[in-house]
Amino acid sequence: MRETIHPLDLGFFSTLAGCDSLSSAARELGITAAAVSKHLALMETRVGVSLVNRTTRRMSLTPEGELYLAHARRILDDIDDLAQLLGSSQEQPKGLLRVNSTLGFGRSHVAPAISRFVAQYPQVTLQLQLSASPPPLSDDTFDVCIRFGEPPDTRIIARRIALNRRLLCASPAYLETHGTPATPHDLTKHNCIGIRQGDEAYGVWRLSSGRGSTRRTDTVKIRGNLTTNDGEIAVKWALDGHGILMRAEWDIRHYLDSGDLVCILPDYETPNADIFAVYSQRHQLSTRIRAFVDFIAVSLKDPH
Repeated sequence: MRETIHPLDLGFFSTLAGCDSLSSAARELGITAAAVSKHLALMETRVGVSLVNRTTRRMSLTPEGELYLAHARRILDDIDDLAQLLGSSQEQPKGLLRVNSTLGFGRSHVAPAISRFVAQYPQVTLQLQLSASPPPLSDDTFDVCIRFGEPPDTRIIARRIALNRRLLCASPAYLETHGTPATPHDLTKHNCIGIRQGDEAYGVWRLSSGRGSTRRTDTVKIRGNLTTNDGEIAVKWALDGHGILMRAEWDIRHYLDSGDLVCILPDYETPNADIFAVYSQRHQLSTRIRAFVDFIAVSLKDPH
């Protein structure tokens, strides 16, 4: 049976893909440009497809090359993990780490933590992608997803890394003009700012009060003339006095402390919004993933 992929090809191609030309790859690998070109040509002959688009000055990966690279780096990372588990390499985290987070929280909290993380662990190559909704749990595109709320799938690991509450709030100007709700039912008389995110039911707010047998949950169908899928925009609309907003405390605490927003119905609880790091069970022993999750958990406990 003809071998289409040699183990040494994986590291070679991963380094090659990180360079913008064959000559720069040659410098990185410590060989001649002719040797790089020959190795690449042999790889393409073995797999039967073109992996790199070459020009006189630059190069880029073909779709097949992108696929090859993704799998090559995943295999190399698994090899690193195995080596660390067996104790044949240092415990210093290294390798590729792919992280997903929501737009606003990712920009304001995850990205700054990542900046500090890679400064401490320079051998980690980290890719951050922000999205309005978390990717499907079955998606293997990311190693770690930072998301709000515990996912229902028990086949993955979901570690709570920070507590979080959703709070109802509005600007003082809005409340002065329209009054302050005293009960959940009063919200139906107000302009409420809607946020469409993930699989959560849109346009329905649930507020609970009491304990044990006296606990009660009110389901309120809100109305309003402003809706968005971006939490930062929704907060700005609330600051501008357009209506009442339900938002995670992480996003509005500064405005509550400054008085720019006022908490409404504080004695009522809203659906849980704790922050979780989610990753596959097969990654639970990965040094770089454990290091990252531990690091960001500490960072969120002390954002400064």
